[in-house]
Amino acid sequence: MNQSRSRSRTAELVEASLKRRYAKESRFRMMGLGAIGLGLLFVLILFVSIISNGYGAFVQTHIRMAVTFDSAILDPQGTGDPEVLKQADYRQLVRQPLREMFPDVKSRRDKRKLYQFISGGAERELRDMVLADPSIIGTTKELWLMADDDVDMVVKGHIAREDVIANGGEKLIQWLERFEAEDRVERQFNTTFFTSGDSREPEQSGIGGAVAGSFFTLIVTLLLAFPIGVAAAVYLEEFAPRNRFTDLIEVNINNLAAVPSIVFGLLGLAMFINLFGLPRSAPLVGGLVLTLMTLPTVIIAARAALKSVPPSIREAALGVGASKMQTIAHHVLPLAMPGMLTGAIIGMAQALGETAPLLMIGMVAFIVDVPGGPLDPSTVLPVQIYLWADSPERAFVERTSAAIMVLLAFLISMNALAVILRRKFERRW
Repeated sequence: MNQSRSRSRTAELVEASLKRRYAKESRFRMMGLGAIGLGLLFVLILFVSIISNGYGAFVQTHIRMAVTFDSAILDPQGTGDPEVLKQADYRQLVRQPLREMFPDVKSRRDKRKLYQFISGGAERELRDMVLADPSIIGTTKELWLMADDDVDMVVKGHIAREDVIANGGEKLIQWLERFEAEDRVERQFNTTFFTSGDSREPEQSGIGGAVAGSFFTLIVTLLLAFPIGVAAAVYLEEFAPRNRFTDLIEVNINNLAAVPSIVFGLLGLAMFINLFGLPRSAPLVGGLVLTLMTLPTVIIAARAALKSVPPSIREAALGVGASKMQTIAHHVLPLAMPGMLTGAIIGMAQALGETAPLLMIGMVAFIVDVPGGPLDPSTVLPVQIYLWADSPERAFVERTSAAIMVLLAFLISMNALAVILRRKFERRW
């Protein structure tokens, strides 16, 4: 009877212990789910904030104007010389229809505000039209001209019309309402945002120059980091003897992967610019600096890919008479290449989002023209975002968020490509 009581007591203790254990597991599971949910919530808030602030940059307000290409302004002598047409006063072509629409605007101050209604980029657009087709001189055309950034913000609702009126902009609102009443206001897809370089005027600024700079920088990085990283990984994994020297190299490679990126910028400034005299703010120097930064990532990924190849592959190739170099080149490398490519893509995605090392080598310069090569002055997309984020105009807030959206799209695409390559070519042994 005592034994039965003891067994019953033991069973009760075990059952209570199991209940406590299950309760702890349930609480731990809920904490994990809560942490995941909280992280996803913050990511969602971040994306909603960026998209809500930046989607408007993909459209731009345009004003329909009847522009007369007056030959007395463009080509008084009638020579048709392209140099004369290039130096003509296209500002008058933009101001003339505004004066005709609002003849009651007399004061110099009001005229200045009226002329600022249309973006200064409209003058360049008209010049390009005339140079491309001089036959339009002497004709009148209805054209959609880019509006100023303040007008664009009002039309999009980012600046309340009541606030503009309260700050002395009552006439600006009256002019805008007349344009709207005559169906002369339209929002069109903003091609300038994707094709132009940086500008002091928000409506004329774009990410074209920064995207081109990022492209040339990543090309230089890829052409240097991938072959050097793969060669270093092959040597360390297949040829290097196991001694203190190679152990020291491996430890330093792993440590370099955790070094702050700005340290590589300081190294690039000291070596490539001060020592070798390479041009500042050039994609070539940026690519060299990012190569130094991404090499540890590429080497570590390549070594992991080589380790994943079974030793039996090497033994079989050596057994049929292949040399060690033939074994690696014809058997090991083809099987490890998918993992190496995945590591290289992840390294390129890391390099695409870097800002600090590029700031140290001068890629923070104000670049208007789209670079045509790796030696031309340029900036990159993260640095462009950094520059715009420091600008006070409300329109630059919109463009900053839109540029972040483009950068995130590139990063997500590159990481998705790495996942697809890994799943498609990865072999499980």
